[in-house]
Order: sequence, then C-alpha cells, then structure tokens
Amino acid sequence: MTLIIALKWPFSDSEAVLMVSDTRATTPVGIMYETRKIKAIYAGDKPLGVVGGAGDQALVKWGFEVVEEVLREYAGDDGLVYFREVREAVKKLERILMARLGELRREGLDPSFQLVLGSVDLDGKASLYEFDGRGLAEPVHDDPGYAIIGSGLITGGILLLRLLGYRPDVDLGLLTAFILDMVSEVDYSVGPFVGESYLMRLEMRGGEKVLALGPLKEEVLREYKEKIAKRRELIRELWKVCDELGEEKILASLRKLQEGSG
Repeated sequence: MTLIIALKWPFSDSEAVLMVSDTRATTPVGIMYETRKIKAIYAGDKPLGVVGGAGDQALVKWGFEVVEEVLREYAGDDGLVYFREVREAVKKLERILMARLGELRREGLDPSFQLVLGSVDLDGKASLYEFDGRGLAEPVHDDPGYAIIGSGLITGGILLLRLLGYRPDVDLGLLTAFILDMVSEVDYSVGPFVGESYLMRLEMRGGEKVLALGPLKEEVLREYKEKIAKRRELIRELWKVCDELGEEKILASLRKLQEGSG
C-alpha cells in the first residue's frame, strides 16, 4: 500500500513544497514489490510541480500522465506555471478524473485512487492540492498546510504528524522521514523511508530567481536515518524519565536548555 506526505515548507523569503513516500506496493494476492509513487514534472528543463499517487497502480500511472499533460498545457511563455495557472489546471484535472472514475464505477468497478499535487512559482508561492477517490480536489496549501494519502494515513500517519506538530521552524524533511519509518513498523504494507523525496523551492542563482526541484541527496538520507534512530530512543527515554521525575520538572529542564541554546 502507500503512505505519501506532502506539505508546504515556509522559508523566510518564500514557500517550498516537500513530498515524501514509501516505495512498497502490494498485489491483491499479497506479493510485495518496490515502485515509485512520486513523479517530478518538467516542461523541458523547467520544473512545473511534483505529484504523488496512492491506490490502483494502473490508475495512479494514468493520473501522473494526465497531470503532466495538463500542467504543461497551462505553462506560460517562460515554460512555468504560476499559482493562478495551477488553480485553473486543477479545475481541468477535476473534470478529467471525475469522468474517468465515474465511468469505471458505472462498469461495476470500485477504483482506489488518490493524488496529491504540489507546485511553487517564481513568486515563491506554493500550491498544494489533494484529489480524493471521486476526482475532486481540495486546496490544502493554506489550511492545514499538508496532505497525507494512502493506507498509512489510517495506521499512524496523521496521528504522528499531529502529535509531533507541523511547524515551519523544524526540519520537515526529518519529520516526514521519521513518520514514514514509524508507520512502517506497525503497517507492513507501508515500506520504510528509503529516500523517495522531492523538494521544490525558489533559489537565487547568479542574482536571478530560479525554481529547483530534486530528490533527497544520499548523504542527507544517511544523516536522516541516523537521526531517526536517535530520536526514537530519545522519545522512549523521555517517557521513562517523565514517570520517574514528573512532567513539570522535565518541562522546566527543557525550557532551560532552549534558553541556553538561544
């Protein structure tokens, strides 16, 4: 099955979109295999966005093709899409997805299908849309600022994200990788985090604004894996120390540490 987390990552000068996923898929007879569930979309060398999909693999791959085709259609003369163009593209995507999913249901099929689409424009404005099983899209870039799709949503994805907190002042890459690894330990249809991650953001190069879209680097993946193991142990130890010393004393000590680091 699947767990995909997509979120808006606010920086001081602009907004970014981060999307991470496991790579495990399961056939109806229980055979597991590895597959990519996130696709970066370009028009030539111009990044347009990133899309993730959960559900029937044939439908997800078709959905990726449709998203790629429509986003390229709405790209301007500079080869890019802006916040308004993404919004218009989403309306067209809704019509296409609703028609296809409705047709399958009329044939007596019950399609499993979800998509999440993220993009950033040259103004540093992020777009994030979640498409449900009917093909309808919900903008989530402003509220709540993230989307979670796939079976892992039910088995801990949303719980962990709300417990640990979606905040722009933390390393959201590490946070999402941690959630994927923890869910994979209790939901065997979700694989651990192995680096399937894309970040789209605005950068300055040679005094010009450019859009960058790329996967997680191997050295960052190794660093995240080491930190995940340490933070898991820290959470366990913190729970134990709270039983021994009490929550108020631990909170006071943590605040002193934060003040000292500031």
